Amino acid sequence: MRKKLDNRLRVLIENGVATCHRSMFVVVGEKARDQVVLLHHILSKASVSARPSVLWCYKKELGFSSHRKKRMREIQKKAKHGNIDLKEDDPFENFIASTEIRYCYYSETEKILGNTYGLLVLQEFEAITPNILARTIETVKGGGLVLLLLPTISNLKQLYSISMDVHSRYRTFAHQQVINRFNERFILSLTDNPDCALIDDQLNILPLSSHILNLEAVPPTLKMTKTDSEVELDSLKEKMSDVKPFGTILKECKTLCQAKAVLRLLDILTERTSSAICAITAARGRGKSAALGLAIAGAVAFDMTTIYVTSPAPDNVKTLFEFVIEGFKALNLKEHIDYTIQYSNQAQQKGLILGFQVFKNHKQIIKYLDPSEHQILTQGELLVIDEAAAIPLPTVQNLTKGNNIVFFSSTTHGYEGTGRSLSLKLISKLRQKSVTNKEGGSHVGRVLHEMSLEESIRYKAGDNIEKWLFKLLCLDAMNITYKISGTPPPEVCQLYYVNLDSLFSYHRAAELFLSKVMSIFVSAHYKNNPNDLQMLSDAPSQHLFVLMSPVSNESTDVPDVLAVAQIVLEGELPEQVTSKEQSKGKRAAGDLVPWTLCQYYLDYTFPKLAGARVIRLAVHPEVQGMGYGGRVIEQLQEYYEGKIVCVNEKSEEDFKIHNIKNDLDGGSELKPPTELPPLLRGLSERRAERLDYVSVSYGLNVELLKFWKRNGFIPVYLRTVPSPITGEFSCIMLKSLENDGNTEIEKGADWVFKYNAEFRRRFLSLLGYQFKTFSPQLVLSVIQKAKNQNSGSKVLDRNELSLFLSDSDLKRLSSYTKNLADYSFIVDLLPQIASLYFNDQLKDVELNALQSASLIAMGLQRKMAEDVAKDLGIEVSQLMALFNKCARKLSDYFDELCKSAIQMPQSVAADTMKPTEKSLIEELKAAEMEIRMRQAKDKMNLTESLGLSSSSLDPALKQFEIKAGDEEFAKAVSDVHLSHAKGGILSLKTDKGNVPRKSLIDTELEESFGNKKAKRPMKGGSTKKVKKFKRN
Repeated sequence: MRKKLDNRLRVLIENGVATCHRSMFVVVGEKARDQVVLLHHILSKASVSARPSVLWCYKKELGFSSHRKKRMREIQKKAKHGNIDLKEDDPFENFIASTEIRYCYYSETEKILGNTYGLLVLQEFEAITPNILARTIETVKGGGLVLLLLPTISNLKQLYSISMDVHSRYRTFAHQQVINRFNERFILSLTDNPDCALIDDQLNILPLSSHILNLEAVPPTLKMTKTDSEVELDSLKEKMSDVKPFGTILKECKTLCQAKAVLRLLDILTERTSSAICAITAARGRGKSAALGLAIAGAVAFDMTTIYVTSPAPDNVKTLFEFVIEGFKALNLKEHIDYTIQYSNQAQQKGLILGFQVFKNHKQIIKYLDPSEHQILTQGELLVIDEAAAIPLPTVQNLTKGNNIVFFSSTTHGYEGTGRSLSLKLISKLRQKSVTNKEGGSHVGRVLHEMSLEESIRYKAGDNIEKWLFKLLCLDAMNITYKISGTPPPEVCQLYYVNLDSLFSYHRAAELFLSKVMSIFVSAHYKNNPNDLQMLSDAPSQHLFVLMSPVSNESTDVPDVLAVAQIVLEGELPEQVTSKEQSKGKRAAGDLVPWTLCQYYLDYTFPKLAGARVIRLAVHPEVQGMGYGGRVIEQLQEYYEGKIVCVNEKSEEDFKIHNIKNDLDGGSELKPPTELPPLLRGLSERRAERLDYVSVSYGLNVELLKFWKRNGFIPVYLRTVPSPITGEFSCIMLKSLENDGNTEIEKGADWVFKYNAEFRRRFLSLLGYQFKTFSPQLVLSVIQKAKNQNSGSKVLDRNELSLFLSDSDLKRLSSYTKNLADYSFIVDLLPQIASLYFNDQLKDVELNALQSASLIAMGLQRKMAEDVAKDLGIEVSQLMALFNKCARKLSDYFDELCKSAIQMPQSVAADTMKPTEKSLIEELKAAEMEIRMRQAKDKMNLTESLGLSSSSLDPALKQFEIKAGDEEFAKAVSDVHLSHAKGGILSLKTDKGNVPRKSLIDTELEESFGNKKAKRPMKGGSTKKVKKFKRN
């Protein structure tokens, strides 16, 4: 049955084609997939160019066969036999077979960067993330369509409760309830997009907003009207048309800002200033790679011999090399005659261009190399770095140290979020050096040239889809700046808790406040991407605090936001869960600090504790360094320690939004909630969670380490593998809270100090390996103890010192301090001495900062003296003088330790030469009585257990009871060799009388001192008989 199509669909698509803007359709219903064919057909008729290509993104299962060649063969076979009937055959099957479609998993959408499509299809909404949404929509050209298929729902409000795939990462053991705030805001934002329409699977337009009701066609005159930038671009091309090669290359530029950037790059190439660095920063799709490619073609025209190109992967330079070829065509260079193209031979990169060889005038090379080959890359005349933001920051810094011209591009506030690292760190350092060189009049160092591209290549300015996407994902937060009206003292500023339900409700005031918060985050942090926004909105363990300036009761203005803190609650993991996950070698999502420290210290009790990790702490750029960050930490500590009394009796349920999320069966009208809970609450208006500690994880550097240590945090973990983005090592620091917390831990900060002592010992051992590149200042700051922290290390004595340093080692050290030996004579002793000193095993040895830095760099990091002097900013001679003083202090300590060890035995002997209270005979008698009593008791217990007590013996057998003493037993056994005897008889007396027994002790005493009377010992240890005389 034929049905008339709503004319507004055709008008919306044709308006997008006429204005070079994109349009968006949300298709609801089971047959949503079949409507792709009709919408693509309308787009093909409206477009003057070739049949639009399609990008089809899905999760796992496409739902139909994507084998295009097989379908084409079947259609051709039917057409050959005359059996084809387009009316009877499935239109979707014909569409799949006759259209250029690229199918892509959501997990592989990074591979489509740099490509352009006419139509985008997104199916399986639950698998879409903000990053995927931005990455895929950015590939659609002006006049194209974005189709979002929702076949499993009948009402958009059902998206409020749908479970997204990413939600499984947000759930932790202690926090399971995920809230779909992001989906609600996403659906509500569609109502403000004038180029978006909601349709069902019968192509009926649903009442999403008032924009679609009054849709009118664009007037024909507007289609031919050029913008001011287009007019200026044409004027620039006309002026430079006679200037070669500038004019011919500028003809390939699509926007005015791109043309100006290419013109500036060509000017720098003509100057041949080897110290020049050009940085092109822009969002995605602005033509950065194309500008670099055209500049490389210009460098060939200027007879540059060696040009190297690098990027994170060879796939990233595909667009760049394509525009190198376009530049060659503009310069009338022909392939195989003037240049050849070098392709990759690898199977995975088959067909990729890896370089050119130009031989029109002389041999010129354009070659791609991996960023790790920086020693070769810095040797060319020109180095081009594409997508520098995705290369580790230390690698980019090494690439800029050469004596050649460097061009590089970087994505700034795009959806990948990596460009902030480059702009905040590398470009800021280059900018400082460039200003210093200009002020000092020195030509040593680099001269930075910064350029930015604003206009999009794929679509014209004013695209509503771009505005909607940037507002939804806060991608333009970097371009939004808010002025601060004043700088009040930090002590009077107050911290407020932000209600996330109200913040993501899409209310106009909430959106303004959200843009302020995100602008502060983006200006202070380099790790920002849209996925973080969804995590903040949906994750149950996420919380947001803002520090605001004080406001009077008469004022009606919103106070200034001075600082923002985003925290996540972690911990409260049962020991059974922890041990089970550890036995599998896995760990659940979330709870970064508990899992990391549990693995690092093998302590299964730590994950039981409840903690809060500071994910981000950002201060407004105009008031940084004024103490507002420390004020946030101070109030957070007071809040979670229970020092701020809660005066509000309402529960958390009273501050949640219920009117939209619970009304899923209502009408189709979409609108923000009308009744909102307060956006901000004072800390005294919300009951705090019970926590045992506050933690933070960040990329280690001197400035951040000083800030967190100044606020009472102690380092307990340092990752041994650097970040692939920034090259920094992740550091975890803890601060214990004085709370009525877990009884399994010690009160106060002693348990954190124990972690820190173990961390310091392991950190010092790794300084010669992974942490060898650390500056001495950073190392000293890491191992510095807190004021109230005891070392807990045992001080060495002389005997223990000999286990580490021999007498010969001590002599060598002493000779060096007296300038009788060279430094190389004691190098092997430095690691051991430095380890003893920094592990607090040497008492009362005090070294100043420079001496400690030299000892730790030369002893534990095992650096050369020249490198240490460079790190400390002093001459080598000054360094060796400082180190000699350091060695003299240590040698003097060892000498004193040896002297005290010699004097100690004499004093100990004098103290211990005291007479005993009992004689030897008395002590032996007492020992004998004790042994006899124990033997008698054991004998009694044995006979009773066997029923052989003397009272129970048969009178007939009692006469044979042996009552001999020790002497009789010894005399009877003396003549028998028991080891060789095979049998025999021993004869003993059975006298019933009392036989006196003589103990072995009495026997020994009599043998030593005589049978009757003891002999008095004489001098020399001999004895002498004393005669008795009678008196006459």
